Amino acid sequence: MQAAELRKKFLDFFESKGHKIVQSSSLIPDDPSVLLTTAGMQQFKKYYTGEANAKRDFGSLSTASIQKCFRTSDIDEVGDERHLTFFEMLGNFSFGGYFKEEAISYGYEFLAETLDLSIDYITVFDPEKVPEGDWRKGVPFDEESYDIWKKILPEEKIRREGTDNFWGPTGAEGPCGPTTEIYINGTEIWNIVFNQFYCDRDGNLASLKIQGVDTGMGFERLAMVAQNKENIFETDLFEPLLGILIESISEKQKRIIVDHARSVAFLISDGVLPSNKEAGYILRRLMRRLISYGTGKEKNLFELVVANYKSFYPELNLERILSVFNDENEKFARTLNKGLSELIKLGEIDAKTAFRLYESYGLPFEVIKEYDGGKKTRNLSREDFEEEFKKHQAISRAGAENKFGGHGLLLDTGELKAKDEEELKKVTRLHTATHLLQAALRKVLGQDVKQMGSDITVERTRFDFSFPRKLTPEEIKEVEDLVNKAIADGLEVKMEEMDIEEAKKSGALYFFKEKYPSKVKIYSAGNFSKELCGGPHVANTREVGKFAILKEEASSSGVRRIRGVVTP
Repeated sequence: MQAAELRKKFLDFFESKGHKIVQSSSLIPDDPSVLLTTAGMQQFKKYYTGEANAKRDFGSLSTASIQKCFRTSDIDEVGDERHLTFFEMLGNFSFGGYFKEEAISYGYEFLAETLDLSIDYITVFDPEKVPEGDWRKGVPFDEESYDIWKKILPEEKIRREGTDNFWGPTGAEGPCGPTTEIYINGTEIWNIVFNQFYCDRDGNLASLKIQGVDTGMGFERLAMVAQNKENIFETDLFEPLLGILIESISEKQKRIIVDHARSVAFLISDGVLPSNKEAGYILRRLMRRLISYGTGKEKNLFELVVANYKSFYPELNLERILSVFNDENEKFARTLNKGLSELIKLGEIDAKTAFRLYESYGLPFEVIKEYDGGKKTRNLSREDFEEEFKKHQAISRAGAENKFGGHGLLLDTGELKAKDEEELKKVTRLHTATHLLQAALRKVLGQDVKQMGSDITVERTRFDFSFPRKLTPEEIKEVEDLVNKAIADGLEVKMEEMDIEEAKKSGALYFFKEKYPSKVKIYSAGNFSKELCGGPHVANTREVGKFAILKEEASSSGVRRIRGVVTP
């Protein structure tokens, strides 16, 4: 069964069970507590906490999705038979609707009946298996799940396990609950979590008022068992990519290359750009590792990734992927050979030396570690290297704080942040572009379009606006073209101050959620846009550069979201 058919069967199955099918959210999460989207439930967190209403937003208390995910913790493990950075997570979710009986029966029915797979065994939570001293020792045995499974499977296929079968904060406050896991061919395929309790700061448990179901099934693992393969890299998700690499490359390197190619394609298409911090730093690590292996097949790999995935993830943009990758390749190639030459001269390499090679020449940790089979780096660990990186960051932060009067950031308005002059220039261009974007949206979609929120980083702008449906490709292009025309026209950006009520009467746009002072500033870009704003802005729209819409998607019911970037 091919991957595309598997995805369809999963979504069709849960749609037939009354679930609302929800599109994957971006790899760039709204949740500030995580760097990238790591699980299918992340976009639904507010429905478990009661901050949002699933019935209102989805017309159902049950949803299902196939979510793009990325886990940075597995970067150093990639190359074996099962670890990945980018992966897809299949999940079904209930927000106060069905609970254990239905969730377990759905899991069994889909795997055993729809896909005709044989389940080896399942696990349920038993506190007797929890080590002494662990806070989960006092949690009751999940007898309910055990009894449900006894109606479905022979008792010898039901195993009792400890801490691995209880999800929740490690002794911290928050929702938590037992899990049941399904194993096929010795592989954990599906983890079904029951958010049943609330754990307070003292470790006391109380039943949640709204109990929920949160499941996760790794798509690559499902494809492996459904296609009867020995490992994930033999599935049709990877085999075509591996097939274009030359035989002389080791199996480990081949797996790293195809994993990183998929990840790079999806990260760039979701708006991440290479940088030395946060998600941009992760992207740069992956890209430079790809470049260092020097296969010369990167373009072919990206073309194949887009061809294989675009029907399900239309946001994949080959032109943008190649543009960003080639730019990084050009920059990195200048120093790569110098770095390798320096590496050859050195004896044993410790964390300080490795970080100096990274800082001076951009050599990725992985390239340094794997050089000459690891003979020079046998005592070098990722943990020690990261410790050196943190020391460097602390020194840099201290320098910035001294430079900017102890405040750390040169700019911090909540919506915009910049730590230095270079970042300030970038967010200023993006800020003005966001004003032009709102004006263009209203011209294309109508005057009912209103701002619902925005967030601007050094790498991109994110703009939420009221609109009842997905934009067509033609509308997206028209909006993008209008913004770029306003930029090319070289409109002068002017600021004037006036009383708030006078400003509102002037026709200037303002964000209804914002609390404005009695005296406000209005920024106008020619006759194209006019908004209440605190700045900063460019003096002329030509300074913005070229604007591109990376993605248009749903943010919540009746609210759409656009992510955009500017280039020189």
